[in-house]
Amino acid sequence: MAANRKWKPDFWFWLTVVITLVLLVFLAYPLFTLFIRAFQNGADGSFSLDNFVRFFSKNYYKRGLKNSMIIGFSVTGLAVLIGAPLAYLMATYKFKGSRVIDILIIISLLSPPFIGAYSWVLLLGRSGFLSDLFAKAGIRLPSIYGLGGIIFVLTLKLYPFIYIYMKGALKKIDVSLIEASESLGCTPVKKVFTVVIPLVLPTLLAGALMVFMNAIADFGTPMVLGEGLNALSTMVYTEYINEIGGNSNFSAAIACIMVVITMVFLGAQQYVINRKSYTMSSLKPIKKQKFTGIGGVFAHIGAYVILAFSIIPHITVLVTSFLKTEGKMFRQGFSLDSYRTVFSSLARPVLNTYKYCLAAIVVIVILGMFVAYVSTRKKNVLTRFIDAVTMFPYVLPGAVLGLTLLMAFNKPPMVLSGTSVIIVIALVIRRLPYTLRSSTAIMYQLSPSVEEASISLGCGPVKTFFRITAHMMLPGVLSGAILSWVTVINELSASFILYSSRTITMSVSVYQQVVRMEYGTAGAIATILTLTTILSLFIFFKVSGSSEVDL
Repeated sequence: MAANRKWKPDFWFWLTVVITLVLLVFLAYPLFTLFIRAFQNGADGSFSLDNFVRFFSKNYYKRGLKNSMIIGFSVTGLAVLIGAPLAYLMATYKFKGSRVIDILIIISLLSPPFIGAYSWVLLLGRSGFLSDLFAKAGIRLPSIYGLGGIIFVLTLKLYPFIYIYMKGALKKIDVSLIEASESLGCTPVKKVFTVVIPLVLPTLLAGALMVFMNAIADFGTPMVLGEGLNALSTMVYTEYINEIGGNSNFSAAIACIMVVITMVFLGAQQYVINRKSYTMSSLKPIKKQKFTGIGGVFAHIGAYVILAFSIIPHITVLVTSFLKTEGKMFRQGFSLDSYRTVFSSLARPVLNTYKYCLAAIVVIVILGMFVAYVSTRKKNVLTRFIDAVTMFPYVLPGAVLGLTLLMAFNKPPMVLSGTSVIIVIALVIRRLPYTLRSSTAIMYQLSPSVEEASISLGCGPVKTFFRITAHMMLPGVLSGAILSWVTVINELSASFILYSSRTITMSVSVYQQVVRMEYGTAGAIATILTLTTILSLFIFFKVSGSSEVDL
């Protein structure tokens, strides 16, 4: 009789179907639309390779690809050279003020990159404070504009990826391996290159991939410092704007090239990781040692210099926000005029940011909990599809995501362009992986026996989830949600393509004020963003009980 019992779809089946449909409509369909448009001729809609032929046949576009690759590889290499040694020193030696260093490095990572670009313009621009100061002494500083300036700013912005990934990996190394190498006569330098680096190589590659993808996908820094320098991230936007009223297929082709590049590097990283991955028990983790001799002095000086360069943008922005300004001109004395302007005539971007981000976070938390549960407890074809698709935006450039949504929902039956809904959708899709990763991690730590015991006592599966499982998941979910919140409020790339005058956000407003040389108001809005980031991070540390951020 039991064999003849018909299967009935339960709550989790229908939930899985709904989540699958949502992902198909708001992620798979837009990406499908993007790729279709990339292969369509703008004049008659026929399928061809004309857009790609145009891209690879003109020096202007090939130069943009070359510039993006130079930026990506240069920033990644410099970030590794800065972040890896710093992480090694911080993980193995006792530093004075190590907790403050960690927090400030994380803040420099999670704040908008274009704030760094704008602050360095104030310092090293043609009329910058430091430029003028050194000019009076007869010293001409290198220009902050162009390729070199972009690489400099993005390196200071993105090296924390390497630092955070490497420091986490170093804590998992069993010190007995290092001691064994030392007993066999390994010098300190040889020990690092033959033992430590091979053990942390997969993690180092993961951090390098994040740096590379963020470097080539960054929109704000090339727009502020490029002065006409073309890169893939800026061309996606400029070509789309130029084609409005005619044909946007070419910008779709550029976006597809960006997606292919990120996927190639993701595949290469996974290939190396699968061949060079090691399992460590970490029964005897590395214990921090005290510095001895002159080396400790130089190590502290080096760390503090790197930290100073990391926080200079935030200090510059903060000071600028309180200066008396008149457009790009600074007057003597301090004033709150910039903040008065923000909370009077520029209040809409501030309110929009908090409103859209709160809405996005609510959706991210609910969706993250459900996706984490079904992907770990209800494994099937659909849940495997959900698990793979929801992590794809983790490597999808923001400008590409914005363009895909705009192309997909710019005509009937679903017109969302110019609305707040499309902004929230972009924020949810782009930042869901942060909450999903932490939620999934905590689900793997929860034993199914707790849920089974609840069900055996008469509590239904759905009720068990909401009354027991959800409560146990909450710390991990909230930790990921706060990180999602921090990155959501600083989002620029996707928002810049999707915003309208009614849906403008703080990050877009900062960019606009910088372009208009309204440095005082730009500084005030940027300071509000930075303070929100700092407050959110302290809440994260309090909720998670950790002093570190796991990306």
